[in-house]
Amino acid sequence: MSTDFRELQKKNKRSTRWLLLASFLLVFIVSFVAGLALTGFLGFGIFALLFSGALTFFQYRKSASLALRATGAIPADRDEYAQLHNLVEEMALASGLPKPDVYIVVDPAPNAFATGRDPENAAIAATTGLLEKLDRNELQGVIAHEMAHIRNYDIRVMTVAAATAGAIAIIADLFWRIAFFGGLGGRSRSNNNRGGGPQAIIILFAFIFVTVLAPIGAGLLKAAVSRSREELADATAVELTRNPSGIRLALEKLDQDVTVVRKTSHATSHLWIESPDDHVKGHKGKKINDMFNTHPPLSERINLLRKMEGLPPYQT
Repeated sequence: MSTDFRELQKKNKRSTRWLLLASFLLVFIVSFVAGLALTGFLGFGIFALLFSGALTFFQYRKSASLALRATGAIPADRDEYAQLHNLVEEMALASGLPKPDVYIVVDPAPNAFATGRDPENAAIAATTGLLEKLDRNELQGVIAHEMAHIRNYDIRVMTVAAATAGAIAIIADLFWRIAFFGGLGGRSRSNNNRGGGPQAIIILFAFIFVTVLAPIGAGLLKAAVSRSREELADATAVELTRNPSGIRLALEKLDQDVTVVRKTSHATSHLWIESPDDHVKGHKGKKINDMFNTHPPLSERINLLRKMEGLPPYQT
């Protein structure tokens, strides 16, 4: 069993490095193309690159507070949520990390997430529904999963990936607005007057690339990074608890539960142990949607864990 989850850890770490490199490269290319298309030199591109860098840094520094505010999380009272605090302390000790701040989200849907920029500035939040519907063994598996996100620096990786996607979306929006109010139109008419048809085609291609293709690509990269981190966190949870049944049984309960976290959005869906987007009617089972999913199917994650235990495949 140890070989299985350690191999999964190595595989996911390698793939995530390449995906993050691709994300940064995409931001650079988008900035470069936008600058050349709008101004004929790199002025706008340099501005866009600096702007996106500043935005990424801000989101990186404020990631925990932004996520907690967006999900309506509040500090978990030590006396009222003693079991939750105890489990977080146990898993922090098992992972060799400081205890993260503990938050509660008042919501009947069973779910949880971790956020922050590093182990020293991290937080774990759980819904009231999770505490009510899972037993201690299952809760331990979920908390171990979230602690794994902190130990593996997934919280940092996903902050950067999400910020990269956001930066590209903002660059694309700026590019479209400048182009709409004359940036590209003026250059295109000037080029046509001089017989510059090929250059106009290049400018049109740049417009399509920056405003359509790049944001789609950034969304796909963000989803791919998130999917790889979820499987890695499941495997690390087994390592921390030495008990694959805890996280596996928890995921099976989540799969069978139909309640959805109320206060969430697509911007925060990648944080949760189960993406709220998976409960959107008609979302599951469509290949085009699967490409943008931030989580692997729960059945796939469950079957990986069942394989570690030598159990038959999960029946949905």
